[in-house]
Amino acid sequence: MRGLERIRKKRNSSLLSGYLLIIVSALLFIPVVLPLSFVGYNILNEVTKGAPPVDTSLYSNIAPLETMWHKEALHLESASSEAINQRLHELSRKYTEATMFWVDGQGKTQLILTPEEGDKDKIYPEVPDQWTAAEAISFMKESTNRDPLAIVAFVGDKVEADKGFMVMQIPSKLLNKGAYGGLGAWAWYNFVLFTLFGGFALVSWMFFRKIRKRLLQLQTAMTITGPDRMPKSIVTGKLDEIGRLEEAFNTMVTKLDESRRREIEEEELRKRLVSNLSHDLRTPLTVIRSHIHVMTKEDLTSKGKQSLQLMDERIADLSVLIENLLSYNLLNSGRVTLKLERKDVLRLLRESAAAWYPVWEKEGFDIDINLEAEPLFWRVDEVWFRRILDNLYQNIVRHASSGHYVGISTEQRNEQRAIIIADHGRGIQSPSDYRGAGLGLSIVDLLMKHMELEWVVESTGKGTSIVIFDPRREI
Repeated sequence: MRGLERIRKKRNSSLLSGYLLIIVSALLFIPVVLPLSFVGYNILNEVTKGAPPVDTSLYSNIAPLETMWHKEALHLESASSEAINQRLHELSRKYTEATMFWVDGQGKTQLILTPEEGDKDKIYPEVPDQWTAAEAISFMKESTNRDPLAIVAFVGDKVEADKGFMVMQIPSKLLNKGAYGGLGAWAWYNFVLFTLFGGFALVSWMFFRKIRKRLLQLQTAMTITGPDRMPKSIVTGKLDEIGRLEEAFNTMVTKLDESRRREIEEEELRKRLVSNLSHDLRTPLTVIRSHIHVMTKEDLTSKGKQSLQLMDERIADLSVLIENLLSYNLLNSGRVTLKLERKDVLRLLRESAAAWYPVWEKEGFDIDINLEAEPLFWRVDEVWFRRILDNLYQNIVRHASSGHYVGISTEQRNEQRAIIIADHGRGIQSPSDYRGAGLGLSIVDLLMKHMELEWVVESTGKGTSIVIFDPRREI
């Protein structure tokens, strides 16, 4: 029982089986539904009829009637008036719904046989007692356009016989129609066929419309994201192929949410860890440096003093690394808001270079500062712009000291004034003993983006040039 239930659910939950059911139903239209519809049609006729139905098969095709009527006229070529009357009476008993009359050679109407005897003048007033040549010609000319339809034949089936003509009139309601003037068999067949195939088209349209609606809903859910830039789960429908796709989508959204939460938690943990470590390391490093400073005043050998100096330099490098790590963490977390103001960056450049001048002289650098007198105004945060310059100068001291050169100048680049900070070191790709340089340049890159500035590094084995410019128009 459970196996049958699983099979039934699987069958009912398949779009393919659903549409195959529609196709099979459509294939049963002709061999099953149409015969049943005709049975119903006949039953309805039996229930609603007021008189025995008329056999309309005699009037369904005009061509055999015309052939029959002309043969009868041919056989009556040598018949007397009484013989003609007798033959028309015999034909009238077979074709009970047709009207028959004939006119002799002198144009006189001899006999009129109608479905309702004795009322010929009321029903067919167009049949005159005496015909003129013009009336006969006009009647014959318009016979096929009349209602009832008239079949005309000359007695003897030729004009030369001069025996007159005979007419058979058939009501148009009997031509290709049912006995009661309603839907005939073929009309009923076409009606039922159109209805069934119309129903098939309607069911198919509703089937695919529902599929399209569900797919559009899924597409919308995949496209539209919430404030956290993540898609939202959707309400699943029937457990078919699309339903399973919706469930898979919801599972994906759930896993993305969980992954996003873990990523945020890990990011917050990393930021807190970096921040705490930075603060926790500063205090012992400061204490160590102070004790090193005290030890330098003691009576030590030259080798001992050299070791203390090396220790102090490495601890200073470590302090810079910790400071850069803390700054990068703050900038990357978005907890630092830059205050952009209109500043003369050349003035900031001169002041920063003046602060670093003693360091460069101590290291034996050739200093080449060539700045224009005309101010250069950019929208920058003064404090953090100084930090950009400090990081770049620091990189020169740490990595390009072999070139013993630092150059600060302005140039016209692509119709814009740019700041150039250059050195004659081994190039930015060369190995270095100081491992924190990458972090310093990462801070520079973050600050450049926050201030909407751009910078380009032009490095060769003979030196490196840092080009800083504002892509916006000078303000």
